[in-house]
This record gives sequence, structure tokens and C-alpha cells, in this order.
Amino acid sequence: MTKSSVPTIEQVYSLEQKCASLEQQNEELIRKIAWYEEKLRLQYKRMYAASSERTEAENIQLRLFNEVEWENDAADAEEAAEPEQQVAAHVRKKRQGLREELLGHLPVERVEYRLLQEEQVCGCCGGQMHEMSQEVRKELKIIPAQMSMVEHVQYIYACRHCEHNEMKTPIVKAQMPRPVQPGSLASPSAVAYIMSKKFVEGMPLYRQEQQFIRRNVLLSRQTMANWVLHGANQWLSKIYHRLHEDLLQRRYLHADETTLQVLHESGRAAETKSYMWLYRSGRGGPPIVLFNYQPTRAKEHPKKFLTGFKGYLHVDGYPGYHELEDVTLVGCWAHARRKFDEALKALPATKRNAPVAAKQGLEYCNKLFAIERKCKDASPEERYAGRLEQSRPVLDAFLAWLEEQKANVLPKSTFGEAVTYCLNQWTKLEAFLLDGHLEIDNNRSERSIKPFVIGRKNFLFANTPRGATASAIAYSIVETAKENGLNPFTYLQYLFERLPNVDTDNPDDLAALLPWSQTLPAEVHNRRS
Repeated sequence: MTKSSVPTIEQVYSLEQKCASLEQQNEELIRKIAWYEEKLRLQYKRMYAASSERTEAENIQLRLFNEVEWENDAADAEEAAEPEQQVAAHVRKKRQGLREELLGHLPVERVEYRLLQEEQVCGCCGGQMHEMSQEVRKELKIIPAQMSMVEHVQYIYACRHCEHNEMKTPIVKAQMPRPVQPGSLASPSAVAYIMSKKFVEGMPLYRQEQQFIRRNVLLSRQTMANWVLHGANQWLSKIYHRLHEDLLQRRYLHADETTLQVLHESGRAAETKSYMWLYRSGRGGPPIVLFNYQPTRAKEHPKKFLTGFKGYLHVDGYPGYHELEDVTLVGCWAHARRKFDEALKALPATKRNAPVAAKQGLEYCNKLFAIERKCKDASPEERYAGRLEQSRPVLDAFLAWLEEQKANVLPKSTFGEAVTYCLNQWTKLEAFLLDGHLEIDNNRSERSIKPFVIGRKNFLFANTPRGATASAIAYSIVETAKENGLNPFTYLQYLFERLPNVDTDNPDDLAALLPWSQTLPAEVHNRRS
């Protein structure tokens, strides 16, 4: 090697710096690729895989109807799982009398088939035959919705004597109930039917219009929309506001929110996201479910809606609830668990069965939920004591584990996001220990908001803010009715019959129409509720 080919110290130092820089870039690219692969696997799971978040151990428990405790060692778990081979051969037996129990309340139409008198002759000896026994076959008969026009004829009375002898003739009208919408064909049953179809069964008005046309009834979607708007904003809103007043007096509430597209909103583009907020009662007292439409997801909306509420509010990790005064926020362990479940699903298939950290985090969450299942039927006092004894040690161990993982995890990885979420939400996540009435998750609100989310897939958007507000009111009434064991259609019909004919400014008259009122007629209740 010649003297000129020997690199100088500066060149060596420059090459070392360049090599170190390339190694750093390579590591960053590897991390980015791993992050994108995680997100791709997770998105694929969300699109094509089953949506269940149960672990394999939980699925075995459900199939065996046998809860396997997380404290048990592997041998105990294997022993408990042995009967799994027999599960496939097990066939669930039909419970005797189940059909009669389910359908016994329906009226029975009896159709009898007998031989004619001349046919009741024995083909062997020619003797007279008698009825020996009978065979009964049952069928479920369905009569489609029937429509008819109802004419309300109000007779007017006058005095003959006064007509001939007095300056003024008294005129008296026979009493007639006020209509739900004056000057229209809308009846209580018609408006209740249309609203029930839309807000309970998720059938948009344009599909109902087509259904009416097939029955030779011309009822346009514009007319139905007017009926829905008037029924919700004029009448159901009175029940809604009364329910809102009662909700604020409760001590345990849940909240959630989801998106909604409103096409014609002043100053906003049609594709702008609006929001449907959900507030509902928790344990204790008759259930109340209220929806509230707002154009944004700003923190001012829950502050305004919950003005006067003092108690516990179950929420997810959204910071819009953080500035509520006199309110203790309770976090959702279902959200925390879901993030570890996603972190596990984001791993390559070869690593999912390995003892990875994401699985350990999921097991901590599963352990907390197993404790909750044990005290499901306990009193609030017993639940409170049981949580302090059993859940508190698990939470302490979990927090120490999270702090340990934080130092070694990549913050932007799916697993890192799960760890960060738990640490940021920790005060709210352990708040369920404060009161035995509190719940470990916010699933109650997620279940209540689901009918709106499913309905949104059918109607896609609201036309105006007024329509979105009417939808919020209607969903509130039907979901509260369902929670209280009422038939939504018959309850709506009853409200549209009564509200135009009572003093809605009288608190007692409104109280008699609430979903838990003891004065509601029997036909409003579901027979199997």
C-alpha cells in the first residue's frame, strides 16, 4: 500500500460518522417498517377477522361453561380444558314448552278438519266411525300492517228554543281528542309506526315510501319527514326535557359520542363531521338514555348538557370531559384491554403465541374482569369490599409493570400506545374502586349508542340540524323505552295520543307518561320484558 492510499485521521473520523448516521437511519427505517406492518396487520384484522376481543382462554371458558381462574397454574388450566373434546359432540336439547312460553300470549285461530258424515263409514265392515283422537299442527300466521282511513266526526249541538226566542244561541261541541298534527292525515299510530321503523328498525324514509307504494298508499318521504319533525320537536321533546332533568339528579352516569354528517348546516361544508353525544344513567334507578346533537366535539357541549350534575361519570379517554366541575371521571377498562388486544393482533402470527409483553398486559386486564364477574350479583357494599381486597393488588402490580415497560417500549408502536394510554388514564382507570355502584368499563354507553351507529349505516346523514335534533330526541325516547321494558311502537303511539290532550306544563301530567310510570297501560309493556 502506497503512502498516498492510507486514509487520514479526518477521513476515518468522517467515515465513522457516516457509518453511524447510516446505522441510525437504518434503525429508524426498520422501526418505521415494523410500525407500518403492525398497522397493516391490525387494519387487516379489523376488516376481515372476527371482531371478538375474547382471548382463547376466555373462549374455552365460554364453551365449557366453566370459569378458569387466572391464578391457577398451567396444569390446572389444562385439566379444566380436557372436556373440550367432548363439546363438539354435545347437542343442546330443546327445553320442553319453550315454544309455548315464547308464543303463548298470541291469540289462537283454530281451524278444524273433520270427515263429512257420509265419510265416517268404516271401509272394512261398513260400521259407523267415531272421533278417536286428534293431531294438532301449529303455525305462526303473520298479517302485514293494515291501513285504513279514520274519520273523526264531531257533532255540534244548539238550542232550538234559544234560536227562536233569544238573542244568542248556545253552541256545544261533542268532545273530540286533539290531533297529533292539525291539518294533516297524521294519526298517533301512523307517526309512531314511521318513527318506530326509522329509529328502532333502521329503515330510512325513502324505503318506507317504497313500502307504502307497494301497498298502494301514496305517502311521500317529505310528508313523513314533516310528521317525524313535528312529532319529535313538538311532543316528544317535552318527555325528553323531563328525562334530562331526572338524569341530572342521578349519581352515576355514562357518556360517549360518535360522528354524524349533516348536509345543510350554516357556515359548514357538507362533509364536515358533526357529533351525536350520548348520556345515560348507570346503576340505580330506572334507566335513562339521552342523545344530544351538536355540530362539534368541543368540551363546552358536555359542560352545558351536564350543568347541575354532581357525581361519577364513566367515559373513555377523550379529554373533552376533563373540565367538568364536581364530577369524578371513571375510566374504561374495556378500552384499555382493547389496546393490548390490538397490540397482540398487530404482531406477526409467529409471535402471537409467544410470552410477549402485550399478552401479559392483556392478562392483567382479564384478571380484573374475572374479579368483576365474581361480584356481578353482589351488593354495592360487598362489591366495594371485594374490589379493595382482590382488584387493588392487581392494579398495584399492573402499574409497576407499566412503569417498567414504559422505559423499554417504542411509544409509537401499538404496544407502546397501549402502555401510554393506561399510564395517562391511570387515575380514571382506578376510580372504579371508589364506589361499589361504579362499573369497570363504559360498555353500558357503548351498547346504548350502538342502535344509532347501526341506523346511521342506513340513513348515512341528516339533512339539517333540526332533523338531527329530532333524531336525537326520537332515539332518546325509543332507547329509554326499550331499557324500561316497553314496546317502542305502542309507547310512541300512547304518547302521541296523550300529549296533545294533557297539560304538558303540569309536572304530574308529564310524570304519568314517563317510561317507568305505574299508570302506563298494559299494552305498552313488552310481555316478555
